Amino acid sequence: MRAVGLIAAACAVLAGCAPAARVGSMPPKVALPAGWSAGETAQARAWPDRDWWSSFGSAELSGMVESGQAGNLELAAALARLRQAEGQARIAGVALLPTVDFYSGSDRSLPLGSGSTSTSASGQLHIAYEVDFWGKNKASVAAAAASLEGNRDDRQTIELTVTSAIVSTYLQVLSLHDRLASARAHVANAEHVLKLVQAQRSAGAASPLDLARQRSVVAGQQAAIPELLQQQREAQSALAILLGRAPQTFKVADHGLDTISLPHVTPGLPSELLARRPDIRRAEASLAEADANVDVARAALFPNIRLTGALGAQSSALLSLLNAPNLVANVSASLMTPIFDAGRLKRERDIAIARKQELVQVYRAAVLGALAEVGIVLGQIHSLDEQRKLKTVELEEAKLAFDLAEIRYRVGAEDLMTVLDTQRALSDVQNDLGLLKLKRLQATVSLYKALGGGWQADAVAGAAAGGAPRPG
Repeated sequence: MRAVGLIAAACAVLAGCAPAARVGSMPPKVALPAGWSAGETAQARAWPDRDWWSSFGSAELSGMVESGQAGNLELAAALARLRQAEGQARIAGVALLPTVDFYSGSDRSLPLGSGSTSTSASGQLHIAYEVDFWGKNKASVAAAAASLEGNRDDRQTIELTVTSAIVSTYLQVLSLHDRLASARAHVANAEHVLKLVQAQRSAGAASPLDLARQRSVVAGQQAAIPELLQQQREAQSALAILLGRAPQTFKVADHGLDTISLPHVTPGLPSELLARRPDIRRAEASLAEADANVDVARAALFPNIRLTGALGAQSSALLSLLNAPNLVANVSASLMTPIFDAGRLKRERDIAIARKQELVQVYRAAVLGALAEVGIVLGQIHSLDEQRKLKTVELEEAKLAFDLAEIRYRVGAEDLMTVLDTQRALSDVQNDLGLLKLKRLQATVSLYKALGGGWQADAVAGAAAGGAPRPG
C-alpha cells in the first residue's frame, strides 16, 4: 500500500505536466461568399427534400431509386465498412475499462511407493486498469469515434452518388426513347420527300441526281436508328447494374421525357454546404480524427500507470478451496516511462501533427471545391435555359422553312437542294433540342447532388445498427 501511495503521488505531480486535451476542436474557418453569383429566386424551398427524386414526378423513377437503395452492391459494401468502423469504435472504448481475467488449475499427485494420493487446486481473479492520466485512451476513443463518423459520411457520399447516377441514367434512357422516336420521324419525313421526288422524276421535273440525293438522305436517316438502339441498350444495362439487377431481365417502360417534370431548386446559402455536404463533413471528421491522434502521440511521451489486483485461493484439499484461510489477495501498481527510444515517439508525434496540418488544407479544399461545384452547376442551368429558349425559336423557324421549301418544290419554284438543306436543318435542331432537354434535367440532378441532396447529419446516426438510412 505504501508503494501504491508513492506511485499515486508521483502520478499527481506528473499530471501537472500533461497536455490539455483538445479532442473535438472546431474545424478551421473558410471565407464563404454571401450568396451565389448565379443564384435563383428564393421563393422555392431552399433545400431539397430527402426524397428529392420524387420532384421529377415519375413513380417508375421513385421505384427504381428505392430498388437501388436496397440492391446496389457498392452501397452494400459501404454499409459493411460502416459496421466494421462501429466495431473498431467499440474496441477503442474498451481501453477506458478495467480488464478482468480468471486463472485456475489443479494438481493430483500419485506416489509410486508408500504414501497417499493428494489433490490440490488453485484459482485467481486478476484485475488490471491503466490510469488514463494523460488522456491517451480518451483520445483514442475520440479518434475511433471520428473515424466512425467519417465512415458514415463516406457511405452517405456513395449513396448520394449512386442515387444521382440512377436518376441521371434513367433520364438518359428516356431521352434515347425520344431520340429514337425523332429518328423514326425523320426517316418517315425523308421517305415522304423521296416519294415527292419520285413523282417529280416521273413527270420529268427531277433529275436522276435529285433522286439519288434523296435516297442517300433516307439511308443516312435509317442508319442512325441502330446506333441509337445500341446506346439505349447500354444505358439500360448501366441502370440495371446500378440497381443491382441483371441487365438481361431489366427493361424501362417505353415512354420519353414528356412524362418527367422539371423541378425547381434553389441553392440556399453557401454556408449551409458545411452541414449538408457529406464529403465536407467527411473531411471534418478526418480532421477531428487527426486532432485526436495528435493527443495520442503526445501522451505516448509520458509514463504509463497501471494498477493491478488479484484475489485467489490455493488448497491441498479441493473441497476447502474457498475457505477463508486459503484466500490470498494482492494489489500492485506499476509505472513505465520511456527513457531512450532514439526519438521514435517524438517523430510519431511530429508525424501526427503534420497529418493534421495536411487535413486542414484538405478540409479547406473540400469547402472551396463544393462552392465551385454549386456555382458551376447554377451557371450551367442558367446557360441551358437560355439555349433552350433560343433553340425553340430556331425549331419553329426551321419547321416553317421546311414546309415552305416543300411547297415551292412541288410547284417547281425551288430546287431539291433547298429542300434537303431545310430538311437537314430541321433534323439537327430537333436533335439539339432533345439533347438540351436531357442536359437541363441532368443539370438539376447535378444541383441536387452538389447541394448534398436532402441529407441531414442527424438522420444517419446509428445507420449500421438500424439499417440503411434514406439517401440524399
